[in-house]
Amino acid sequence: MAVAAVRQKGQPRAGKAKRPGAPKLRVEQGCFDAGAQLVCGIDEVGRGAWAGPVTVGAVVIGPAPKRIQRVRDSKELTLSQREALYPKILGWALASAVGHASHVECDTLGMTAALKLAAERALASLAGDGCVPDQIILDGNHDYLGRPDQVRTVIDGDALCLSVAAASIVAKVTRDRIMAAEAECYPGYDFDSNRGYRSYRHRCALLGYGPTAIHRRSWIYMENLPWGQPGPELTLFP
Repeated sequence: MAVAAVRQKGQPRAGKAKRPGAPKLRVEQGCFDAGAQLVCGIDEVGRGAWAGPVTVGAVVIGPAPKRIQRVRDSKELTLSQREALYPKILGWALASAVGHASHVECDTLGMTAALKLAAERALASLAGDGCVPDQIILDGNHDYLGRPDQVRTVIDGDALCLSVAAASIVAKVTRDRIMAAEAECYPGYDFDSNRGYRSYRHRCALLGYGPTAIHRRSWIYMENLPWGQPGPELTLFP
C-alpha cells in the first residue's frame, strides 16, 4: 500500500527552487568603504551559444547609488522586461558600455581569451569616455581579465550584486538585438528567438542547411554535422 508523503508546515514544496531575491549593493558598498570611487559590474552573455558573438556588459556606479527597482539577473526576466529596464539602467548608471568578441575570435582564441577581449573592449569604451573604475565586480569565480588587484569575483554575482545584474541586462539586450538582425540574413535558423543558442529548430536547420557565416566552427557540435564530414569523390569521367 502506497503511503503519501506529508509536507510539514514551513517545509518548502518539493521540486520548486527558491526564487532569488533582488540583487543588493552590499558588495559594491564594501568596495566604496575600502576607498573605491567608481565600481564597475561586469557580466557576459553568449558564452554557450553556437552562433554569434560573446558580449560583455559593464555598468559603472559611484558612492551612495540610488536603488533601481525590478533589476534581476537577465535570465530571470522576460524579453519585454529586459527591454523596459534597459533605458532605465542607462539613466541610473554613471556610465555603461558593451564589448564583443566575434564568432571568429571565439574560435581562434578560445572562450576564456574571447571573454577577456570583449571585457577589455568594454572597459576601453568606458575609458574613452573618461570613466576608469577603481574596482571591478566580475560574475563567477574566475578572473578572466587577469587583474587581481582590481577585480573581485563573485559567484552568482548577477543574482547578488545590483551592478552586475544591470550589466547582465545591458549585455543581453544588446546581443539579442544583434541576433535578431542576423535572423533577417539567415532565415530558418530562428536567431530572433534562440539568439544563436541550442534549440531543436536551430539543430534541424544546421542538419539541413549547414552552418552560416556566423556559426562558431570549432564548437564540438560541428563535428557531427553532415556538412563537416568528407563526402564521396565525384567525377564526370569513369
